[in-house]
Amino acid sequence: MARTVLIVGCGDIGRRVARLESAEGRGVYGLARSPETAARLVRQGITAVHGDLDKPDSLAGLNGGWTTLYYFAPPPAAGDGDPRLAVFFETLPVRCLPGKVVYVSTSGVYGDCGGDWVDEGRPPRPQNARSRRRLAAEEALMAWSRRYGVTVVILRVPGIYGPGRLPLERLRAGVPVVRQEESPYSNRIHADDLAEVCVAAGTRAAAEGVYNVSDGHPTTLTDYFHAVADHFGLPRPPAISLAEARRVLSPEMLSFVEESKRLDNGRMLRELRPRLHYPDLERGLPACSGGHPQGFQVAPCADGLGVFGHRPT
Repeated sequence: MARTVLIVGCGDIGRRVARLESAEGRGVYGLARSPETAARLVRQGITAVHGDLDKPDSLAGLNGGWTTLYYFAPPPAAGDGDPRLAVFFETLPVRCLPGKVVYVSTSGVYGDCGGDWVDEGRPPRPQNARSRRRLAAEEALMAWSRRYGVTVVILRVPGIYGPGRLPLERLRAGVPVVRQEESPYSNRIHADDLAEVCVAAGTRAAAEGVYNVSDGHPTTLTDYFHAVADHFGLPRPPAISLAEARRVLSPEMLSFVEESKRLDNGRMLRELRPRLHYPDLERGLPACSGGHPQGFQVAPCADGLGVFGHRPT
């Protein structure tokens, strides 16, 4: 049977995955909530499937039959779980469920780990509402997987960077960072490499369960801002103490500052074997500047304002 994929959440990463899948000759479908979205997907070579995750009745016409389903849509901005995900998967016809589901979650489900190295065996302890919603979505999806016998891969993703996904406006505005000696560890993945990991998760027959996703080279959050500023010729941001940061930074930014961990990506490398084009910032940042002579805007983050200027999917 010809392999076909459905992408739910055709944002930046969804479109990158679509290009990789199309290049391998696979049929690519994308969920579209409006005629305008459908037309955009068609222009990008993606077959539009009409449906709105916030309108359950609109999903009744889903026919299923896709061999792989990539679920990149974020939970709602409020609440304790992800009703969008729950409604979507309960709507899929049982007679034609996908063979595999790849779900992009967040490494934030681990909470603060005090700078420790964290592998997939670490129990989740989310500390903010965004991460609690993601963990609830993971648990709901795994329960659905056990009920219907469909293989599920959960990718726990940290900060995503790439063209259009850098905090240049934050740097230009002079928003302070925590001084180096108090700065938390942060992890990241280039958008192109995340797409490679997603497709590897969708195509490797043995891929199943939870995988940490990162380039494997965590640095402090302050190091990250310094590297971006230096590469684009911007002033390094002023440094303040963690105590002062708690007084002046927004709650969204503090949620990143107060969580420190280093992701162990060994299982991802061993089992998914993705081709990482940018295994560190030194090689990844030059790939973010081509064709954008005026720099970048901070991309709004569906889970709140991310310090990487990223969307989690």
